[in-house]
Amino acid sequence: MNDSSSARPAAVLDVWCELQCPDCHSALDDLRALRARYGDRLELRLRHFPLEKHKHAFAAAQAAEEAAEQGQAWPYIEAVLGRVEELNRQGEPFLVEVARELGLDAEEFDTALIDGRHILIVDADQAEGKAIGVTGTPTYVIGGELLDGGKSRQGLRERIEEIADRLLA
Repeated sequence: MNDSSSARPAAVLDVWCELQCPDCHSALDDLRALRARYGDRLELRLRHFPLEKHKHAFAAAQAAEEAAEQGQAWPYIEAVLGRVEELNRQGEPFLVEVARELGLDAEEFDTALIDGRHILIVDADQAEGKAIGVTGTPTYVIGGELLDGGKSRQGLRERIEEIADRLLA
């Protein structure tokens, strides 16, 4: 999923994430800080890596793609990640409710979850993640370096900033 303008950013941060992951919820503050610091110079791309242990993660990834289709990728992602426990309890109806709260076409969300129109994107992200060594979430790739935020977030934002600064110099 791409959240960039038509101008080509100088650096790209791929964020391998799943929307039912408590560690990804915790990483939101780091992502917000990176967006504030770098703005359009750093393109943040959400890459889907739904984990089998979270039964609503695959549907959430599809819903995030529908939000992107409707022009609200990051607001939707942040809203869902901010309420992981509700997703755990309510499942797909919660995903549609968040869309409605954000003023998106909730009926289209429901239809997208039923017809599976975004499954190939989610599957492709997951396959690519596995191919490059992603094993959990969040995992970041910037400047060719894979940084596993699921194992330790200690010093992670600083490491990402160090690499981004080098790429943007």
